[in-house]
Formats: sequence, structure tokens, C-alpha cells
Amino acid sequence: MHTSQLNKKRQQLDVLIENKVSFAADNSELSIYDTYKSAQKVALHSNELLFCAMLSGKKVMHVESSQYHKAFLPHESFVLAPKQGVLIDFPNASISAPTTCLAIEISTDKITNVANALNMQQNFANDALFEYAPNLVHTQHNTQTQQLLERMVHLFSEQGAERHYLIDLALNELITRLLQQQSRDLLLANCNTLRLKSNVSDALHYIEEHVNDPLDIDALCKITCMSRSKFYQQFKLAFGTSPALWQQQLRLKKARTLLLQGHPISKVCFDLGFNNTSHFSRLFKQTFGITPKQCQH
Repeated sequence: MHTSQLNKKRQQLDVLIENKVSFAADNSELSIYDTYKSAQKVALHSNELLFCAMLSGKKVMHVESSQYHKAFLPHESFVLAPKQGVLIDFPNASISAPTTCLAIEISTDKITNVANALNMQQNFANDALFEYAPNLVHTQHNTQTQQLLERMVHLFSEQGAERHYLIDLALNELITRLLQQQSRDLLLANCNTLRLKSNVSDALHYIEEHVNDPLDIDALCKITCMSRSKFYQQFKLAFGTSPALWQQQLRLKKARTLLLQGHPISKVCFDLGFNNTSHFSRLFKQTFGITPKQCQH
């Protein structure tokens, strides 16, 4: 199914709130939800893990079990644990500007299999690094995850003999990114669920606490008691990114918060350690899909 055909199917409205188009595969199901009018407290739940990504518009998510009540915007991921309910507000949805969300339901068996494969591959079998914890995850996802999600929309909506195989490869990548992100988030929240060594946790905390400063690799090596090459290798294996890119994502996330609060673009740029505003603006748009100026409005 081509993109134009997919869009035609989405425009065949059955309902104005959470109009759903779904595509099933082994161990997963992808759905696109379009909402065309303002609504409050719309219920959503799944018996399996549900990975959601905003495509356009704004939702406000209410998860009573964790006292969570926050906005959900494009270029963000929101992961619900199995059987964890959520109530959704659609404050800005309209016929001309629908709120659109992508949701991928993933079986817990599939997640467990990927986590076990990652641990065996990296010789973490006796002290597992990757172990899914059934918690809510809400984060800005990076450019690679955004591109992966766009690719998965095409894979699910296509027909072909190799469709299930290609979906399975993409699903493995998505689960890996989820596990890596959850590892970082839980570490930074001082959670011991993943049983990680404290020096790795300390390194992440150090980067966060010095997010405005130039990255001090020597300090991180001392904290982790590793050589530079060993530190880079272990960081990449554990978290799927380099220390510099991890710091950059933290800076951009902080920049977004400050811009939404009305801080001047140039001040945010230089206070967070970026060298010039054009470079900052380019990175910001790559990450969030809008410019810093658009973020302020």
C-alpha cells in the first residue's frame, strides 16, 4: 500500500475521536489514530506494551496509577506498560488540524526475547543490563527513532512475501532503543531495577549535572575507572549512543523547556554550550521537528 493509499484509508472516517487504521504482524500491531475534534478523558489501554509516538497536534496524558499528567507532543515517545490505562485530552484537535498518533502494540514475549538476546550478545547473562521494567516511559526520541517509526509505517502498510521478516527486524531495533532509553531514564531516577554498576550511573549523573559545560571525558573515565577507548565502547554498548550525543540530547531537551518558558533563543543557545545560533537551530529542528522560534509560540 502506497502512502497515498494509506492516507485515503485514514480519511475514511468512522469516528471523529481516535479514528483508527490498523495493520497486524507477528508479535505486534501498528495503528494510526486521528482525532478531529476536541475531547477530554478518552480511555486507552492495551493488554500488551504500547509504544506511542505523536505525529501532529497535542495530547494531554493522564495516568492515574503513577500520578502522571503531562502534555504529549510530536517527536516524543510514550510507552504504556501492559494493562496500564491512560486517559487522554485532545485540547486542539479539529477537522482542519487533526491530532495524529502512531501506536505499536508489542507482545511482552517479544520484548523478553530481544532483551535476552542483547544480554547474551554482550555477555551480560549473569548480570543482565537489559531487562524491561513495566513502567511508564515518556521521552523525546532522537532522529534515528523518528526515521525508524516512519519506516515502520511503510513496512506495516505494505504487502509482500518479506513483509513479516522486515517488520521483525524493525521491531527488534525499536525494542532495543526502548530498553536503552529506559535504562538511562531509570538510572537517572536512581532506580535499581536494572542492577547496573554504580560507576555507570555516576557517569550519567555527571553528564547531566554538567550539561552546560564542555564534555570532560577524562573525568568520566576516572568515575568509571576505564580507559578512554573502554569507556566509549561500554557507553555505546549500554546506551546506543556516544557520550557527546547523549549530552547533546540533554541540552536540547533543556533548551526546549527554557524556550517554552519564554527565554530568549540566543541566551538559551549560548548558556547551554552551543557555539552559534544557526547550528543550535538546525539541531533543534532535527530533534523536535520545529524551530526554536516556533517553539516559543
